[in-house]
Amino acid sequence: MAKVYPETIIPVVNAKNPFVLTVWKKSLLFGCDGFTVYNSNGNLAFRVDNYFVKGNREIVLMDASGRSLHTIRRKMLSLANNFLVYDGESVNPRFSVTKHVNVLNTKSLAYVSTSKNRNKRNVIYEIQGSYAHGRNQRGVKRRRCVAEIRRKEAKGGVALGGDVFALVVQPSIDPTIAMVLVIVLDQMFDSSRRFSK
Repeated sequence: MAKVYPETIIPVVNAKNPFVLTVWKKSLLFGCDGFTVYNSNGNLAFRVDNYFVKGNREIVLMDASGRSLHTIRRKMLSLANNFLVYDGESVNPRFSVTKHVNVLNTKSLAYVSTSKNRNKRNVIYEIQGSYAHGRNQRGVKRRRCVAEIRRKEAKGGVALGGDVFALVVQPSIDPTIAMVLVIVLDQMFDSSRRFSK
């Protein structure tokens, strides 16, 4: 399953436990495509409602009340599958997510980077694993996982369908950023096959 690794060493924070979100690939609105995300208490945490399912170039991650947290835009005229992420509805991108296309390195799915200047990119996270097939991948040495998609199980060990999964977020990453990365992976890869094998 997909895991996010920082490119720099992040100190271990012992004060908090991981934050677990339940992600349901279903919109709360009829006729829309999106996500509904619940916190560990079962309360609505985030939502994504896409009115134009096919060809939509902009996706908005909202809080429970509908306030825009992050806007995700597909970068047009790009050779790679590239997405720009903005805080709220700002005009300057916070970071970009680019699909990994090297066939020799099959563990990497995508890279999250910031732009230091026009020509140089600073990679801050590497996303590894298999989003489409839900297979676990080993972590990279000297780095630790800051967010992970896991199969969601009901009480008694019964696995739920592929449209419901757990997003485990460590204290060293903002849960909204982890959810943005899930949305981008969903756009990059066929999510209907997420846990098919």
